[in-house]
Amino acid sequence: MSAVREAPVDRRSRQSEVVERLARLLPAESVLVDREELKPYECDGLSAYRETPLIAVIPADEAGVAAVLAVARDARMPVVARGSGTGLSGGALPLADGILLSLAKFNRIVEVDPLGRKARVQPGVTNLRISQHVAPLGLYYAPDPSSQIACSIGGNVAENSGGVHCLKYGLTVHNVMRVRALTIEGDAIDVGSEALDAPGYDLLALLTGSEGLLAVTLEVTVRLLAKPEAAQVVMASFTDVEHAGEAVANVIGAGIVPSGLEMMDRLATRAVEDFVHAGYDLQAEAILLAESDGTREEVEHQIAKVIDVMRSSGATDIRCSANEAERLRFWSGRKAAFPAVGRISPDYYCIDGSIPRGALAAVLKRIEELSAQYGLRCANVFHAGDGNLHPLILYDANVPGELEKTERFASDILELCIAVGGTITGEHGVGVEKINQMCLQFGRAEIEQFHAVKAAFDPDGLLNPGKGVPLLARCAEYGAMRVKGGVLPHPDLPRF
Repeated sequence: MSAVREAPVDRRSRQSEVVERLARLLPAESVLVDREELKPYECDGLSAYRETPLIAVIPADEAGVAAVLAVARDARMPVVARGSGTGLSGGALPLADGILLSLAKFNRIVEVDPLGRKARVQPGVTNLRISQHVAPLGLYYAPDPSSQIACSIGGNVAENSGGVHCLKYGLTVHNVMRVRALTIEGDAIDVGSEALDAPGYDLLALLTGSEGLLAVTLEVTVRLLAKPEAAQVVMASFTDVEHAGEAVANVIGAGIVPSGLEMMDRLATRAVEDFVHAGYDLQAEAILLAESDGTREEVEHQIAKVIDVMRSSGATDIRCSANEAERLRFWSGRKAAFPAVGRISPDYYCIDGSIPRGALAAVLKRIEELSAQYGLRCANVFHAGDGNLHPLILYDANVPGELEKTERFASDILELCIAVGGTITGEHGVGVEKINQMCLQFGRAEIEQFHAVKAAFDPDGLLNPGKGVPLLARCAEYGAMRVKGGVLPHPDLPRF
C-alpha cells in the first residue's frame, strides 16, 4: 500500500532542489531531510504501513504553510498534511517522493468566547486541551475520541472524529462552526459561520472528513457546551455479545438517547481490567456502559429507564456509578481499551465500520465465526449506540503471512458492514486502509463525482494523493465494484 520509491539518485537530486528553495523561505530547523529526522513521520497510528517522506517541514505560521504549498505546486510534488499522527487508517502516511507538512507548531488556543460558547483554535491543539482550558468557565468540547489526550483538532476535522459521547452530542462535523484553510493554490478560504447557518453550499461539511485531500486546515472554531449538572453510568453484564447487541437496539427502540452507549466483549474487558482496574465484570461475555447526563432529575429518570431495559434484555448484573470518581473509572477502562489490548498481543489491527443498530447481534456473531475461520483472536470495542464498530484483530507481524491473513479478516468485516446496509468507516476515515472497499461501497458514478470534487479544489492532485477515493482502474484491479443491491457475503445476514 505504500508509495513506490524513486531511484536513489533521483530522490537525492529532487530533494536537494526542493530543500534549497524551502531553506530560503523557512528557518533551517523547520526543514528536515536526514533519515533519522524523517523516521518519526513514517506512519500514523496504523503502523503496519510505513513510508519515509522525501522531506518534512514544520512551519510556524500561515505564511510558512503558503510557502511550502507554493514550492510543492511549482515542483509538482505531493504534500501530506499531518497533525498528531494518531489516525488509524493511514491518512497521514507520507509519500516517498513527497513533502510531509507537520502542523505541530500550530498549537495555540487563539480566542475563547464564553458568552457565544465557542473557541478559535489552531489545528495542532489537542482535543482534550480545549476542555481543560475552558473548564473554569463551566464549559467543555463534546467530541472525545479515546486518543483525545494526544489527537489534534486538525486531525479530528480531517477524519470527522467522534468519541464515546457522539451518540448524543454528535461527531466533529456537528461541533465545528468554522474552518480556515489554505488551498493548494495558496488561497485562504473561510468556510462555515459563527452564526447559526452560513450562505451557499455547505463547504464546512465537505471539508470535515475530507482527509486532507481538499485543503490544509489552519484554524478551527469549535462549539462549546455547558457542563451538565449531573452524569451517571450504568454498567450491565451479559452472557453473550448477541444479547448485549440486542440490548443496545432495545435501549434506542425505547426512545432513550444516552450520552454514551458503549460495548466491550470479554477479551477486551479482561485486557482493560488488568491494565487500569476499572472494576469491570470479568465473568461477563460482554458489558454495556450507558451514561445519562443533564439535570439531576433527568439523569435519575433516564437511568431508571435504562436499567429496566437492560434487565428485560437479559442483563445478568447491573451496577450504577455511585459517584463521579467511579463514573470516571468506568470510562477510563473504555478509553484505555486500545492500549490495553496492545499489552496482550505483539500487534493488533483496528477496524472502523458502521452498521444499523438492529444488525449488531448478527454482525457480532459473524465476526466471531470469522475469528474462528482465520484463527485470529478479535476483541470487540465500539460505540454501540450509533453502530460504530471497532474490532481489534490480534496478530503477530513477525509470523510470515499473518499480517496478510489479518488484512483479509479486516476486509471481510468491512464488506460485512456494507452487506447489512452500513458503511466502511465511522470516524477513522478511509486513508489507505479501506481504499479497496470504497469500490464496493460506491458505484462508478459516485466515485467519478468524488474525483470531480477533488479536482475542483486540487486540479493537479497534489494534496494527500492515493488516499480516500480509489481510481476506477484500482477498482477494476481489485475485481469488485458495487452493484445495485450490494453484496451479501453470508446467507444468514439480514440487510437493514
